[in-house]
Amino acid sequence: MGAFKPLLPFGDRTVIECCVDSLRGAEIDDIVVVVGHRAEDISELLKNSQVSFAVNPDPDSEMSASIAVGVEQVSSNAGALLLALVDHPAVPPEVIRILIEEWKRGATLVQPEHAGRGGHPVLIDMVYRDELLNLNPVQGLRALFAAHREMARRVPVESAYVARDMDTWEDYHRLHRDVFGITPAPA
Repeated sequence: MGAFKPLLPFGDRTVIECCVDSLRGAEIDDIVVVVGHRAEDISELLKNSQVSFAVNPDPDSEMSASIAVGVEQVSSNAGALLLALVDHPAVPPEVIRILIEEWKRGATLVQPEHAGRGGHPVLIDMVYRDELLNLNPVQGLRALFAAHREMARRVPVESAYVARDMDTWEDYHRLHRDVFGITPAPA
């Protein structure tokens, strides 16, 4: 994309602030933000957000490395974790609550889907903690969900935003227009 996604404007906030707001709106109290590139900028922006930070010392590594450093920061008392990606800033809190309810009903791997497409965030029971710390760098979460297919549950949700990320400028502009009705201001 050629831009630093977390700090792009998204409405009257940044992408990362919208992600944190969505988690807070779903009553998630313990939020760990994994940082790498521009860690100081994100830390400064979120300094009053009551989040903790985990630093990936190799931010150019596969996502599995970022997941592992984040999991290491999660409290040993946690029953599950919600893995939310920064390039999904429009996921509403209601979707997160649906995933949590599915977990409370016994699902250990929960993924939202819209119109048959899987999306994010995903909820993972901490029984898989060791596997999260040692994910296959190439296959990542897909391998975890595939290895435990019988425990994985895809939950249909109304929000198309679970399957809408921002990999290109066009994706970003389209998502911003769909959510806010306007093209974002230049970054």
